[in-house]
Amino acid sequence: MSGHSKWHNIQAKKGKADAARGRIFTKIGREIAVAAKLGADPNLNSKLADVIAKAKAANMPNDNIKRSIAKATGELGNVNYETLVYEGYGIAGSAVIVNTLTDNKNRTVGEVRHIFDKYGGSMGTSGSVSFMFVNCGVIVIERKPELDEDTVMEYALDAGADDCIVSDDVYEIRTSPAAFSEVRKYFEEKNVEFLEAEVMMVPNDKITLNPDQLVTFMKMLDAFEDNDDVQEVYHNVELPDDEDDE
Repeated sequence: MSGHSKWHNIQAKKGKADAARGRIFTKIGREIAVAAKLGADPNLNSKLADVIAKAKAANMPNDNIKRSIAKATGELGNVNYETLVYEGYGIAGSAVIVNTLTDNKNRTVGEVRHIFDKYGGSMGTSGSVSFMFVNCGVIVIERKPELDEDTVMEYALDAGADDCIVSDDVYEIRTSPAAFSEVRKYFEEKNVEFLEAEVMMVPNDKITLNPDQLVTFMKMLDAFEDNDDVQEVYHNVELPDDEDDE
């Protein structure tokens, strides 16, 4: 259980998260509201519990979480959001997966295609790039003196995790999607706080872009992030440490 983690320069990452806090909370809030339609009690609704863990890792206040759950039976009660996943290519053949949550498929597909095209990419068909990624649960924990490597390794093994990647700044626990909820709950019961906790697409390998290509690629990521329907963007580009958030 060792390897290289994508997480570096935690303070820089936290600063970036702070700057985009409102937008992040809005997107996660929508996820919570949609998950809560299946039941407002996270003890009985593992999907909701997983999204709440993601929200807490992003430092979303409890009041915001409660309001998002209430929306499931309130203003979003009659809105049917659909999860749609788009695959495509960024500049220089980079692989990109865009997860969306939308109430208007035609609007969303048009906007996603436009962003790909605008920044030198193109939208592909289902399966065109997903084979370059593995779907897995990821729990990221900041390394602190009171949480030593042996303890985290022991927790990971006992919880049924697949891997524990250790770096200078963090421990990155990886699980199968099916085991994610149980592993997450195990660490929560040990009062371990998360920097990140969700099921995501992780690239098998990363590519390096030249400086000009990287500028264009970052502009594309920003455009996706600014789109209300886009929840997550996964890609296989090696980013500078303080930008490597996907």
